[in-house]
Amino acid sequence: MVSMPRLFIVISAFALFLTPMWARVVRVEIHERNPILEGEPYPLVGPYEMITGRVHFAVDPELGPNRIITDIGKAPRNDQGEVEFSSDLVLLKPVHMERGNGAVFYEVSNRGGKAIVRIFNRARSSNAPKTREEFGDGFLMRRGFTLLWLGWQLDPPHRPGNMRVYPAVARDPQNPITGLVRCDFVVKTRVDHRLLSDRSHIPYPVSDPEAPENSMTVRDTVEGERQVVPRNRWRFARMEGGKPVPDPNHVLLEGGFEPQRIYEVVYRGQDPPLVGLGPTAVRDMISHLKYEGDEDLSIPRTALTRALGFGSSQSGRFLRTFLYQGFNEDEKNRRVFDGLIPHVAGAGRGSFNHRFAQPSRDAQPFSNFFYPTDIFPFTGRAQTDPVTGETDGLLIHFARPELCPKIFYTNSSYEYWGRASSLIHTTVDGTRDVEFMDQVRHYHFSGSQHGVGPFPPSRTRGQQLNNPLDFNWSMRALLLALDRWVADGATPPPSQYPRLDRNTLVPFPEFEFPRLRGVRVPPRIHRAYRVDYGPRFRSEGVVTLQPPRVGAPFPILVPKVDADGNELAGIRLPELSVPLATYTGWNLFGPGQGPPTEICSFRGSYIPFARSKQERIEAGDPRPSIQERYGSREEYLGRVTEAALELMDQGYLLAQDVPLVVKGAADRWDYLMR
Repeated sequence: MVSMPRLFIVISAFALFLTPMWARVVRVEIHERNPILEGEPYPLVGPYEMITGRVHFAVDPELGPNRIITDIGKAPRNDQGEVEFSSDLVLLKPVHMERGNGAVFYEVSNRGGKAIVRIFNRARSSNAPKTREEFGDGFLMRRGFTLLWLGWQLDPPHRPGNMRVYPAVARDPQNPITGLVRCDFVVKTRVDHRLLSDRSHIPYPVSDPEAPENSMTVRDTVEGERQVVPRNRWRFARMEGGKPVPDPNHVLLEGGFEPQRIYEVVYRGQDPPLVGLGPTAVRDMISHLKYEGDEDLSIPRTALTRALGFGSSQSGRFLRTFLYQGFNEDEKNRRVFDGLIPHVAGAGRGSFNHRFAQPSRDAQPFSNFFYPTDIFPFTGRAQTDPVTGETDGLLIHFARPELCPKIFYTNSSYEYWGRASSLIHTTVDGTRDVEFMDQVRHYHFSGSQHGVGPFPPSRTRGQQLNNPLDFNWSMRALLLALDRWVADGATPPPSQYPRLDRNTLVPFPEFEFPRLRGVRVPPRIHRAYRVDYGPRFRSEGVVTLQPPRVGAPFPILVPKVDADGNELAGIRLPELSVPLATYTGWNLFGPGQGPPTEICSFRGSYIPFARSKQERIEAGDPRPSIQERYGSREEYLGRVTEAALELMDQGYLLAQDVPLVVKGAADRWDYLMR
């Protein structure tokens, strides 16, 4: 007879064997641990330290929450039946965690980089901050946030400080897993060869250079007819020393690629990595820190009680995809992020969890065409597409409502022109407003471009000066508002965005802009299309149609403007509400940058007013001059101060930042009136 203690041990071991292996952080490998700014303390919080290393993960592919990962059933397993992978880690935390504010603030790295210290601390941009200028004014640290970066993207360029994930690769013991990969590109100057990726990212190599599916086409417009480039004119190679060298990562064209034409290469790839392990890493690391803590990182179990996430542009689209696909629920059915800021993402999602996905690919007015970015659904609430009959919503798939985080969408004007932003708050046919769900706010920064341009303004890729309207002041206030909403339930400021029912959102053909000498208004806008990637895309994450079948576009609307060309709705920062210029979310390509009738990606325009009435008349400018608007510098700054204080009262500016906003306005006056 087996003794009871022995029987208990046997039963316990057997039960343990049958218990699902929860996704977990296996270990944290620390490479460096250093105090920042030589251990200088921040008031009340104390000194901060920076930890760099790598996090090792393991997930059980049989668990339901992991089945959303494309190809998880085809990944190699360890002896415990788990799939292993790892990610780069950078952690910026209080040395004394008990003095922190209890929030981990995670940034989804944009193509491997780091931006939240620059944006919120108003710091000099750096992928590996060390100096006082690179840590800025300490805004985030003074408030006790623990800052986290974790690699999620597998293919960013190999540059110092870039974050990446190291995923498993899908394999079939019987036959290699292959599939079609598509690469399109537009060159500015004639070149002989081109990397098979976007923006110098790591490409999928061609598996068979002679495969019959390999093809190249060229066209002149987005919707233009493709012309087949004869196979004997191109090869998978690069030029080296004046001679072609075979290369599975490059494509070479006899005579070179012509500027401002759209080339598209389709080829067969092999052994796809599990791109979806990127969002899985984010899910499991945030859950680990929030619910378990980490001894190696000196984070006690109860030190972090809430998690906020921020992603800008590509990374904001990542967060929208993260929510839609169900990654905000961990394997124990707990909420991962409590609050999210998908920033300047517009209506986009992206290539973050399908076979042969290219996470860098987006959708721009004149590059990166027909990738799964601007795809239905767009609104949080369920809608039915009247063309396809499909019904879906971005935020309707949570098992329980409380698993959905609180969300701040923040968008610039560019997103309405270059990222289909109107679709996040209108019906699919563009005829009515759709109200946001209770846990969602939308803040539109009127008259701004995709990212804040420097001042004094410069002219880079566009016909006009880049837009320097600085909305990062409001981003600071909104971050704290989101944290209060999550931590204490404090109601955040109301949404601010253009609407049909207020006549501040209009169809593009009805957009009216003042006639200004030397300023061309866009003849067309970026469009989002109904795109078919084949029958296995939605169900399995496998693209079988390359190029995809493109259907009817969705209607896109844009913010209405006043007689100056400045937008009427949204958060109107003092730069715009007490203007010295016209600020737009669009800027057409300048010479040598692209077709002069196409919108330049991510750029807005800054079109200063004339200084005097005489100067305005000579220029034929219908907009009143600066001197006609304001009797003096003092009057102008007084009105700016009033506007800033009003925004402060409404919750869109912090009191500490009002003097700095007024100083910035003074600098702009002095620059224009010098």
